[in-house]
Amino acid sequence: MVELVSKIQREGNWQELIEKIPYAKFIGISVLSMGDEIIFKMDPLPSNTGNPVLPALHGGVIAGFMETAATLNMMMRLDVVQVPKIIDLTVDYLRSGAMKDTYATCILNRQGRRVANVQVLAWQKNRETPIASARAHFLFDDDE
Repeated sequence: MVELVSKIQREGNWQELIEKIPYAKFIGISVLSMGDEIIFKMDPLPSNTGNPVLPALHGGVIAGFMETAATLNMMMRLDVVQVPKIIDLTVDYLRSGAMKDTYATCILNRQGRRVANVQVLAWQKNRETPIASARAHFLFDDDE
């Protein structure tokens, strides 16, 4: 995995890494680049449904998408080759997630020697009306 991540960091083809992560592939994550900003996209797959009556995305899938986006964002931005370990993730669900394309972007709020804090925002039609926001703390290995 270290060799793959190093290769992808050099070439910038992050979709190749996503294809190697079973959960990311299962929930339909892809990566888009808008200039310097990295935007993650999750497809509205039937397996991501939480409430078929509405229909709405499953809250756990939204949280998993946001955690995966934060992890990948850290690997892309900080050039780490080992997957950072999640310490905690707090998700605020702001509105129901419809069965539509869902996007997420991340902001690195603070980076210490071993711990980093990342903020994640998820939306569907309009970034100004997010469906969820999250804060995550990650632990890096000593040797990075």
